[in-house]
Amino acid sequence: MEQTYQSLSLHQTDGVMTVTLLGPGKGNAMGPEFWDELPRAMDAINQMPDVRCIVFRGSGDHFSYGLNVGQMMPRLAAMTTGTVLAAKRAELMAQIRFMQSGFQKMHISPKPVIAAVHGWCIGGGVNMIAAADIRLCSRDAKFSLREAKLAITPDIGGLQWLPTIIGQGLTREMAFTGADYDAAFAERTGLVNHVYDTPDALFAAADTLARQIANNPASAVQGAKQVLNYSLNKSIEDGLQYVAVWNSSQMQSDDFSEAMHATLERRQAEFNKKSERGY
Repeated sequence: MEQTYQSLSLHQTDGVMTVTLLGPGKGNAMGPEFWDELPRAMDAINQMPDVRCIVFRGSGDHFSYGLNVGQMMPRLAAMTTGTVLAAKRAELMAQIRFMQSGFQKMHISPKPVIAAVHGWCIGGGVNMIAAADIRLCSRDAKFSLREAKLAITPDIGGLQWLPTIIGQGLTREMAFTGADYDAAFAERTGLVNHVYDTPDALFAAADTLARQIANNPASAVQGAKQVLNYSLNKSIEDGLQYVAVWNSSQMQSDDFSEAMHATLERRQAEFNKKSERGY
């Protein structure tokens, strides 16, 4: 049975799943529906063998305003009032861990994830795109890790992933100031790979890049992502050992054999268009 969502729209074409943030709040703000639905959507997408790349984008004029404070306050307030402080704290921690799960599923998904950012990308939005493999934006994009202005610490993954993307110093600047940063800053610091003049040009470029990725053998692309993720907190030697183990099995695949024969025969390889690992 096909799943339906209030905060997300899913559209699949030629191996690419485009996930559009819908809100339902202004600026695709992340309310209860979003936090409940994203983990479920990622689980479903990861089980689709025909999907070989995922693109996240926002609807309307923005990527996301981040946490929908108004909609989330009733849920969070119920965990911050009362006299049994230990129990309330445990509830809050469980809620935070659940909210983290959607972005973590993006990060560990075997399928490459592209974030296409236009307009504002605030708070939870920045945490979200930090979980992606590749980030692109339009020239009107603005980024803000604004949690400090709400008297909280970014807790949905941004502080864990951003240092490997833009470095410790710039991550600390963004987190400590809660300031706004433009597309030029994002491109200069490596927060995004490329900047496009308009949102339409951005979305077209994201789709082209996703299709380019999807046209490669899924096992090779997913292998590269898994090795890169594994190596994030490992030594170079650990990473080299891991990729040696990975490729020793990958080189026994039908796609590898086809690639070798196609190269020798000077023709276009015909790869299996489905993921060999349906998760």
